[in-house]
Amino acid sequence: MKVYLIRHAEAVSEEVAGADRDRWLSARGRDEARGLARLLRGHHIAFDAIVASPLPRAQQTAELLAAGLGFDGTVDVEPALAPGVHPRHVLDGLAARGDAVAVIGHEPTISALAALLSNQASVAGFRTAQCSGFDDGVATFTARADLMQLVGEAR
Repeated sequence: MKVYLIRHAEAVSEEVAGADRDRWLSARGRDEARGLARLLRGHHIAFDAIVASPLPRAQQTAELLAAGLGFDGTVDVEPALAPGVHPRHVLDGLAARGDAVAVIGHEPTISALAALLSNQASVAGFRTAQCSGFDDGVATFTARADLMQLVGEAR
């Protein structure tokens, strides 16, 4: 199974949104999400399913990625991706969603998921609009929209 862990793109500040739960993508964040989609599409990455946190910034990132990749399914809301939920709950049921699943969420959950998938104690935190690909628990690549660069082998 292939899992693509993605941290949401840049969001407006909590002061602007009024609360952390309400933060939406900034103009730069929308550009980052579109750029990440172009980068992944250029490496022929496709998803069977996209699951995202219920928060607006993750939902918007997921929708922009889906549009940029020509994904014709629906973006599923995964309550277990909300901040404060133990990351192990996210892994339950991922395999039933398909062979290639994109998971869009927040730090520190996304890096904790990467550690769980790769059986490591911890991994470095994800930057906004960063995607790391895993194939049966093995990290294969990292793509960053801020650098418009993919390092590793995209499968």
